[in-house]
Amino acid sequence: MEYTRLGKSGLKVSRICLGMMSYGTPTWRPYILDEAESRPFVQRALELGINFFDTADMYSMGVSEEITGRLLKEFARREEVVIATKVYFKMNNSPNGGGLSRKHIMDAVDASLRRLGTDYIDLYQIHRWDYETPIEETLQALDDVVRAGKVRYLGASSMFAWQFAKALWTADQHHWTRFATMQNHYNLVYREEEREMIPLCRDQGVGVIPWSPLARGFLAGNRRRTGGGETVRAQTDDYAAQMYFRDSDFEIVERVIAVAEQRGHAPAQIALAWLLHQQGVTAPISGASKMRHLEDAVAAVDIQLSAAELTYLGEAYQPHAVLGHQY
Repeated sequence: MEYTRLGKSGLKVSRICLGMMSYGTPTWRPYILDEAESRPFVQRALELGINFFDTADMYSMGVSEEITGRLLKEFARREEVVIATKVYFKMNNSPNGGGLSRKHIMDAVDASLRRLGTDYIDLYQIHRWDYETPIEETLQALDDVVRAGKVRYLGASSMFAWQFAKALWTADQHHWTRFATMQNHYNLVYREEEREMIPLCRDQGVGVIPWSPLARGFLAGNRRRTGGGETVRAQTDDYAAQMYFRDSDFEIVERVIAVAEQRGHAPAQIALAWLLHQQGVTAPISGASKMRHLEDAVAAVDIQLSAAELTYLGEAYQPHAVLGHQY
């Protein structure tokens, strides 16, 4: 495993982050693994050198955080792992049950700490932009949880580049803790982030930790043009069909499969290797519901693609509408 700095911070993370959304309760989504099924994945991730684990309060409505905390306590020392979680989405039906108000952030961070069973969160991220709360209110509240020792670093997730630039500028103006990371939607079939967001992050020293690096499994080659696919997620994830099922997307998958066959690797490894070659990318957040998914992700770190292969994989891309900002 390789390790790298998280943006321009001094924090070192593995080049693959294990996404914990897959672990929680199947009553939330049918493809989610329960705690007993999740245990070997966390144990194996640590054995393979992964030290970076990403969850969110809304994953399985808190159960993912509970499982993340228990399993990491079982298999690792707290100081050896980097735990990331997120705040924004509704956790209850009360008027202040979601969003990025000072009230919700203060309530949510304490609830996440309890579920995770830890005294501090390494990376606390706003899950989306809150159009109803002034960014000054959000940033001051986040700065306060850092100063209180509840959070070590701050991160953001999918939003427009102008919004992120405004947040960084506002934090600097008030001498508040600025965002160290951007968790954005970025993969071979969705590259709109290359226009504004990733250049902004590179300029500002912000680490990029993309979500859905395999396009919800689409780049693993497990979807069909006619719809559905081989896995439970492929058969039940209607959201992926709305995002990636264009002819140009399938052409990219076919190229990924061709390179994979030439190199003797799985398609998922090639798609992740492409992402790891992109400037500014720190650590893709990779989910795993089968052990080979986890092992393929780690193996991708060592794959070196040629300039010709990178061009071949990327040249079929066609622009998309903005996807994922409100999901």
